[in-house]
Amino acid sequence: MGEIQAMLIRSTWTLTVSEPTVLPRAYNLELVKNLHQRLGLEMGEEVIPAVTYSGIKGYCSATKDFLTFHPDEFYTLSMCGLQERASKAIALLNLSPYLEFLGAKFEVINQEDETSSYEQLYTTLVADEPEPVRRFDLHFTTPTAFAQHSNHLPLPVPALMFRSWLERWNNFAPVYLGSDELIAYLSNAIALSQHAIRTNSFQLPKGYVNGFTGKVVLQTLRRTDPLLANVANLLIHYAQFAGTGMKTRLGMGQTKVNLEV
Repeated sequence: MGEIQAMLIRSTWTLTVSEPTVLPRAYNLELVKNLHQRLGLEMGEEVIPAVTYSGIKGYCSATKDFLTFHPDEFYTLSMCGLQERASKAIALLNLSPYLEFLGAKFEVINQEDETSSYEQLYTTLVADEPEPVRRFDLHFTTPTAFAQHSNHLPLPVPALMFRSWLERWNNFAPVYLGSDELIAYLSNAIALSQHAIRTNSFQLPKGYVNGFTGKVVLQTLRRTDPLLANVANLLIHYAQFAGTGMKTRLGMGQTKVNLEV
């Protein structure tokens, strides 16, 4: 792979197993530690994580404490880098031929990389002044929640989503977008118009967090300033790398955006 100038990367590996494979439901911390070790990155040294991670996604049988992965299924594992050091490490990470941890053995059969940069996103979606997007279709593929004082809120509140994305953008990007005033404006200008969500629990080594998964439609209200509508579009695109809400380094908050709508 050529030099990474992007500073943003999403790498996705396709995995299979040759026999039924059992993992504890709370396997994510061990796998994330394993992957960070391979990347040469410390875990937990930064307040805002520079790496987001999806967990192993695909059909598996679940009991109270364990997950069983099946030989006739394909699984995916994704990692995103939000700054240069993390992105370069992920770009150079070779998991083939096998990913082994906690006694499980997954065969790595494919890897796909999607790269971008903060400058590219900002130029294309804001600086070039494109026609504002009025509707955003988001799909939250892993449980998503927001930390509120000592509680967790498993609901797609626009202000909390935009705050989550903006906090990460301002921490890593060379272009500062604004703070509380921008959140206040966007939460009044972008409305939650539809959703089809459900609550799912995300297992942690000690306890669990309830989060929402499913589809959410955000709508830009009339008379919204075109520039700020484009900033909203930028942050929503960025969510595909940064994730949404809490514990994105452990697999929560994975976010996809339907760009076909």
